[in-house]
Amino acid sequence: MSSFDAFADFRMTGHKALVTGGAQNIGEAIARTFSGAGAEVMIADLNGEKAQATAAAIQAETGNPVLGIGCDVTSEDDIQACVQQTVSAFGGLSTLVNNVGWGRSYDDPLAVPIEEMIESYKLNTLSAMRMTAACRPHLLQAPNATITNSGSLVGVLPAFDFIAYSAAKAALNHLMTGLAHYFARQVRVNTVLIGTVITEGYAQAGLDAKVQEALAHPDNLTGRAGKPQDVANAFLWLASPAGSWVSGQTLQVSGGGKRVRLKPE
Repeated sequence: MSSFDAFADFRMTGHKALVTGGAQNIGEAIARTFSGAGAEVMIADLNGEKAQATAAAIQAETGNPVLGIGCDVTSEDDIQACVQQTVSAFGGLSTLVNNVGWGRSYDDPLAVPIEEMIESYKLNTLSAMRMTAACRPHLLQAPNATITNSGSLVGVLPAFDFIAYSAAKAALNHLMTGLAHYFARQVRVNTVLIGTVITEGYAQAGLDAKVQEALAHPDNLTGRAGKPQDVANAFLWLASPAGSWVSGQTLQVSGGGKRVRLKPE
């Protein structure tokens, strides 16, 4: 029998991870996957009770330490408290996942209130920058330190109906590529461009059931929408030692297709 372990580099034993927006959907799948690979995981979410419940459920599944904390990533005080509690609980921090993101659908992109454009930028772009700044001193002390971000396919493709969200995600791509160069040889930084993954967030964003059904069978190379685990698997590769030669990249995980939105005639 061969002694070669092909999965060794995908294990995250000894890693201490902080996952924002980790109480449900894609964030929950990332937290569960990291924990299953051996990492200690802190789930930070606006809904602190749900974060704790999700953490308890994952820990029961994997047997590895998982904690949950309430955190508003647009609040500097919350960010600082979250990072400090993570470091205190685990004795360090090696792995940051900036997963928080949300946007609203508008038929007329020029009708989006300017205030909403600004708030979208604060949530989808600046929160990742501020969380990265708070984690920096701890990441610089950790081996195989990584920052992996939840981007969006609409950050690189036209999406007039999600103009505030797509513009903020486009800014996130550029921000994080720049930080990858800043952190060169110290911290690896990558962003996953996520395609259509149907969650309850689509309804909250204003997309009706008919639109959601259409999105569930998109025109892509796989012929299906994504699942949270599809995305989590990509995050595991990028954050684990298996991805140790990958930095400064925007990885498209979208079923292999593109969806260009055109205004109806």
